[in-house]
Amino acid sequence: MTKTLIREGNMESADTAAAPAGAVADGAWPGTALYDLYSRLAPTAERGLVAGQAHQSLRGLVAWGWEKAREHSPDAHRYLLVLRFALLNLVGFALFGAAYAQGLVHNVIDADRTYLSVLIFLVFLGGLAICARKVWQTSSELNSLRARDAAVASPAMRHLAPLLGRTAESRGNLANAVRLRLSHRIAIVRNIANTLVLLGLIGTVLGFIIALSGVNPERVADVEAIAPMVSTLIRGMSTALYTTLVGAILNVWLTANHQLLASGTVKLIAAVVERAEDHARD
Repeated sequence: MTKTLIREGNMESADTAAAPAGAVADGAWPGTALYDLYSRLAPTAERGLVAGQAHQSLRGLVAWGWEKAREHSPDAHRYLLVLRFALLNLVGFALFGAAYAQGLVHNVIDADRTYLSVLIFLVFLGGLAICARKVWQTSSELNSLRARDAAVASPAMRHLAPLLGRTAESRGNLANAVRLRLSHRIAIVRNIANTLVLLGLIGTVLGFIIALSGVNPERVADVEAIAPMVSTLIRGMSTALYTTLVGAILNVWLTANHQLLASGTVKLIAAVVERAEDHARD
């Protein structure tokens, strides 16, 4: 019995002595776990670093390409006005083509017996052609002004020549004259756009006249006369509504082109004044 107790006591002592060793062994696990975690995350961090370096390299490549493009074309805005004009009207004619494909254009022509909608469209095409010529002219003058070695016979020289060699007060007065002259040059496009609305209103009046022309108060009680009256009324209302709609839509389209042309004209005026001031400082 005594030997058994002694043997159990020795075993407990051995367990007690082994406990700190186990604790030390367990204490070694956090360091090992951190090492394992670092070994797993290190490749991810390296990949992130590589991705960041690749992104920086890509940005550097784009910046290098942009600088090279600017070296070959010092003016990045060359003919930008023409490109905006082309894009705007490309979208407009694409929408017009979609409406034609859906049969909407055919419905307008059939409903408008006065063919005023066709006249409105032809006036719009004339205004758009004038606007295209003005856009090309303004863009060419801008390009000649932005080129520092512009020739004396450049398109914009007729605007710039009166400002050269003048005093500051004279340059200010002449700049106002140039501003008025260039604004008047593009006013025809705005006037044509307003004419489209007026033609649409004329179509509205004509449509109401046609609608009411078929109404005979003396035959309202006649059942057989009601059908022709209603037919004439519908035809007149169709003319009134369609001409108004066509005039309004084409007015918005041409007005957008005029705003684009006006923005280019403002840039041209600013370039003329800036070039004159640079010449005065030199």
